Amino acid sequence: MSLWQEFFKDPVIFISFVGLGIVIGLCVFYGIFFYKKMIEAEKNH
Repeated sequence: MSLWQEFFKDPVIFISFVGLGIVIGLCVFYGIFFYKKMIEAEKNH
C-alpha cells in the first residue's frame, strides 16, 4: 500500500506516469487514425 501512497505523494512519479499515458494514448490514436485512412484510401483507389 505504501507504493500507492508514494505514487500520489511524489509529483515527479505522478507527472512522469501521466506524461507516459498521454504519449501512449497519442500513439494509439494516431495508429488507429492512419489505419482507418489507409483502409479508406484503398477502397477509393
